[in-house]
Amino acid sequence: MMRLFVKKIAGGLAILLIALTTMSWKAPAAAPAKEETGFFSLYGLSFGWGMDRHMLLYDSLHLDLKGLSEKAFTYALDGLEELKAEGTVQNDSIITIVDFDQPSTSKRMYILDVKNYRVLFNTWAAHGRNSGALMATSFSNRMSSNKSSLGFYLTDAPYYGGNGYSLKLKGMESGINDRAMQRAIVLHGARYVSQASIDELGYLGRSFGCPAVPVELTRPIIDAIKEGSVLFIYNSSYQPSLNYLLDNPLRLPLQINNTIS
Repeated sequence: MMRLFVKKIAGGLAILLIALTTMSWKAPAAAPAKEETGFFSLYGLSFGWGMDRHMLLYDSLHLDLKGLSEKAFTYALDGLEELKAEGTVQNDSIITIVDFDQPSTSKRMYILDVKNYRVLFNTWAAHGRNSGALMATSFSNRMSSNKSSLGFYLTDAPYYGGNGYSLKLKGMESGINDRAMQRAIVLHGARYVSQASIDELGYLGRSFGCPAVPVELTRPIIDAIKEGSVLFIYNSSYQPSLNYLLDNPLRLPLQINNTIS
């Protein structure tokens, strides 16, 4: 075990030395105009250094400054890994995280390209009208509850419906969101997801349970995440049914104040 550890460290240092040498002999290139990992973070992702790969991504994209909690991000990325291992994910580059611990006035939807280290979208997302006003505090999987459902979803096919261009969502967690298709919980655009709505009401307009987004971003968001990417809706009351947190004692502790009904 110790020999293997030494080999890994030596290999990592060798890669870093080669990279630094290569950089020193080349003319400097223009910096990329996108949010992505820096040089040392990228090489840290390549061979460890004892840091969690997910947290390197979290730090490099400055997601803390954008309001996304480490806990929500860790849950999301671990769930993505589990769903990938199960073979259910068709697009494992993209993940959408909606953080309902934040008020609706915050831009609490994050769409990330985890392979290319980019924030694709950071915008508003509505919650269900019976989940709360400014804050979403109550969640449900029941028909006609008009509440949001937490947990992991897979995006399905886009379609045109009563709200225009929309995206079907398949709930992946039994008892938490697996009635999403029956409840017609979809991602769609809505006029009430806007600064004008916040100015009028003091909070974002609310849906019947759908994670509605600004109308002007509907098509680009749907086209970026459609057909087999992961969408995760988080709140601190969330108790996951996926195995990665139930089986791994090193992960963050579960909450016990779930208000799902």
